[in-house]
Amino acid sequence: MSVFKAYDVRGVYGTQIDEKLGAAIGRAFVGITGARSLVVGRDMRKSAPGMAAALIEGARSAGANVIDIGLSSTPMTYFAIGSLGVDGGVQVTASHNPPQYIGFKFCRKGCVPVSGDTGIKEMEELIQSGKLPSATRAGTEEKRDVRADYLAHVLQFATDIKPLRVVIDTANGMGGHMIHAILEKLPVKATVLFPELDGSFPNHEADPLKPKNTAALSEAVRKERADLGIAFDGDADRCVFLDHEGKPLRSDFVTAAFAENFLAKEPGAAVVYDLRSSRATREAILQAKGRPIRDRVGHSFIKATMRKERAVMGGELSGHYYFRDNFVSDSGELAMLVMLSILGRKGGSAQALLRPFDRYFSTGEINFHADDPAGVLAALKRRYANGQVDELDGVTVQYPDWWFNVRKSNTEPLVRLNLEADSSALCDEKREEVAALLGRAEE
Repeated sequence: MSVFKAYDVRGVYGTQIDEKLGAAIGRAFVGITGARSLVVGRDMRKSAPGMAAALIEGARSAGANVIDIGLSSTPMTYFAIGSLGVDGGVQVTASHNPPQYIGFKFCRKGCVPVSGDTGIKEMEELIQSGKLPSATRAGTEEKRDVRADYLAHVLQFATDIKPLRVVIDTANGMGGHMIHAILEKLPVKATVLFPELDGSFPNHEADPLKPKNTAALSEAVRKERADLGIAFDGDADRCVFLDHEGKPLRSDFVTAAFAENFLAKEPGAAVVYDLRSSRATREAILQAKGRPIRDRVGHSFIKATMRKERAVMGGELSGHYYFRDNFVSDSGELAMLVMLSILGRKGGSAQALLRPFDRYFSTGEINFHADDPAGVLAALKRRYANGQVDELDGVTVQYPDWWFNVRKSNTEPLVRLNLEADSSALCDEKREEVAALLGRAEE
């Protein structure tokens, strides 16, 4: 299986990906972008320093000048790319993947992401051709500490924060790199779980979407009677919130609350949300006098649409929250500060804040094994041709009182179902009906 994915490069270190490939990727990235200056940051994995050094050497050999910012969350690297005026940048990370993985996330000038369709596949082909660029004079390398500037940038999003009690789980990932510096500037009473940077993830995986990975956070929230729990992923570009009972809050409802917050200052602005989100998200944006824009799943699509529509923010079910004033990029740290600011201003609990959006019944995302995903989607289109059908991302069918979306996995023989209805009974009925066409549900 290729390490060149839809949104990044990622694979098992030593078998699928190594320093030789890292250097080739550095050269190829300069080749496809024409970049003369780059930022490179890296996460806390054991393989990250060597892979970052190899990427830097490759980029320099192709003629690019490199600013090495060292240990960095993905949002910090985005900030450096956006604020330093460079031609692009690379974050060396495997995000929430297990310890044996490593990879790269890429941006062009202005933090515009490079995806499979906009450069990653081209890099793979360039490497396979062996025709990698090489400059007569190598580029320079400069080490720079951007932490103070990044802290000042992040704190601009902290307004009206009150002395709430919060518990934060950084999962031994890059969220721990800046969390104490941020908290020192806030009036909150915070407990931080697993802040030590440790790429072996000794406590739990750095994927907050899996309930087992928020179990310790949930227990701590209840034990400390905290107002809010916050769980970061491995590279801190997304986060999941837990209410005062230690229960996870739906990210599409968080998007709705964030939208209301930003639209109160900028009525008429666009807000982008992924098409798996509840109808309540769209309705909240409209009620707040915003322009709701439904989009494909994936950061490269959300960011491109935000730029096109000049959207003030965007959100995905995966816990990615995107902010126009953050170089149209995602950040778990900024999402945390926006949530704390809203709670400080409005008072009450996070649970109460999101309760008005909880008026429909949803299956959540369910995976089904599919040897022929295209055939499954075609069958759904035929079966539900009397509904409002679109193929923005997979197949979505909408009726007045229920809707569903089925998408193909990018990496596995799976299709993913999301379904929502006006009543619990209708949700259960339609789930069984659609599931019968999808085959065997994955455990």
